[in-house]
Amino acid sequence: MTALHYAANTDETATDVATQKQIAVRLLLDAFSEAELEGVAADCMAQAALFIALKEFVLAYGEEPVAKFTEKLPKRLRNGEFTVQRHG
Repeated sequence: MTALHYAANTDETATDVATQKQIAVRLLLDAFSEAELEGVAADCMAQAALFIALKEFVLAYGEEPVAKFTEKLPKRLRNGEFTVQRHG
């Protein structure tokens, strides 16, 4: 597989992947909360999470597909895709 996404063949597979992603996000948020309680800065956790994510992508897909994927990140960042509006 050269793309960095799952090609869902059935609705059941798509639901399973969506559920796994929801669980993964919850687990990561829990890990960030736990790290904060331990005194680890959020940006340190974010850097570690990015490193681990990229390492896992390279293991799963190889270096070149991951490099192509990351080339798209600057545009996505500038378009606000990862921006969360903070209230307060």
